[in-house]
Amino acid sequence: MKKKLPLFIILTGLILLGWGVWQFTQTKLQTTSALAQAKVLISQKQPAAADKKKINKETPPSTGDTIGILGIPKLKAELAIVEGTDPDDLQKGVGHYKGSYFPGDNGQIVLSGHRDTVFRHLGELKIGNQLKMQMPNGDFTYQITKTKIVKSNDRSIITLQNQQEELILTTCYPFHYVGNAPKRYIIYAKLIKS
Repeated sequence: MKKKLPLFIILTGLILLGWGVWQFTQTKLQTTSALAQAKVLISQKQPAAADKKKINKETPPSTGDTIGILGIPKLKAELAIVEGTDPDDLQKGVGHYKGSYFPGDNGQIVLSGHRDTVFRHLGELKIGNQLKMQMPNGDFTYQITKTKIVKSNDRSIITLQNQQEELILTTCYPFHYVGNAPKRYIIYAKLIKS
């Protein structure tokens, strides 16, 4: 029995390590594929200014669709934006909260991502840094105005207001926490260029 216990511990460790490597590889493949799809989508013809408002209202994207690119210049990051915030959607990139607005709609845009994948370095951003969204209906630049940490069950962040354009990024917090994080890290940004 004493000889089998170390072997069992080593085998368990190898299985857990293999599972972690497999998960990391799968996520990397999915985010790379989604970003490639987003680049193709963005490279297609951009609509005329008069048509910008119509696109998202007439043909809303389906859950899981790649809809654009989030650029974070300070982090030198380009991330695919995917419609929806289910676990499968967030494995592909940054999730657009279904029901929130799109750039150019003059409302609250909510994007979420995992702290251990696409938003790993989100805590390095400061007030004044820029966020860029490339969408089929144009390019939009936002400037970070404030950050906030809230409890994980705080639902007051997503108001879906439509009085002014506002970009909100959300992720779990603390960034280096094992398991389900007890808080959320929120970044608020205002539109400065479209």
